[in-house]
Amino acid sequence: HIPDLGPDQLSDASMQKLRAIEPLSLPLVDGSPRIGPCIGNEGRFICIGLNYSDHAAEAGKKVPEQPIVFMKVCPATGPNDTLTIPKGSEKTDWEVELGVIIGTKAQHVSTSEALNYVAGYCVINDISERAFQTERGGQWVKGKSCDGFGPIGPYLVTRDTVPDPQDLAMYLDVNGEECQLGHTSTMVFTVAQIISHLSEFFPLQPGDIISTGTPPGVGMGMKPPVYLKPGDTMTLGIDGLGEQNQAVIAFGE
Repeated sequence: HIPDLGPDQLSDASMQKLRAIEPLSLPLVDGSPRIGPCIGNEGRFICIGLNYSDHAAEAGKKVPEQPIVFMKVCPATGPNDTLTIPKGSEKTDWEVELGVIIGTKAQHVSTSEALNYVAGYCVINDISERAFQTERGGQWVKGKSCDGFGPIGPYLVTRDTVPDPQDLAMYLDVNGEECQLGHTSTMVFTVAQIISHLSEFFPLQPGDIISTGTPPGVGMGMKPPVYLKPGDTMTLGIDGLGEQNQAVIAFGE
């Protein structure tokens, strides 16, 4: 029916055609293949920083007056792909986040209209190398874009089945121990506000991914800080959007 679920398949009209397909009429995939990112040939990977007031507090930062915007320049990866600690890294950290995938070009849209431009939602682990991010100068992108730092999925859940993106619980465990337990109701800027804000400065395009910030419980905020090491495992998820599982290995393994 379609070559992939990519930007050209995310419009409301395309989604409606997909809804008409009877899932049981489709062939089963053989074996146990890798699950890739929930969108193929994705657009830009746009991130919002310090968007939970309690996370800003644990990071020792003031709650921003306007959304903090930065980018990941790594490609999206599968939700269960192995995470390799970057070469020279000692501070690789985790961040469960609500992902928003744009379905229709959005430019100068109001907050009240903003969610109409969403194709769907997904789980994101905004993996971050804190030394690269905060100790090497310049923008945060240095610590956000190493290989494998963009797990998304497993599902793209269409917006019609997420009545309120500000009413979703989220969690992240490391080695079976609860680290992050949050709720999108505590965002500083809502999904709609974020989309409207970004669309003032540049058109959002089908296939763009927005990672909307993380609740408290990241390794950097622990006392003393705790960071990922080879042999660790992460399990993270959001209500109704599925779960990710990532094993951590050393560079060169």
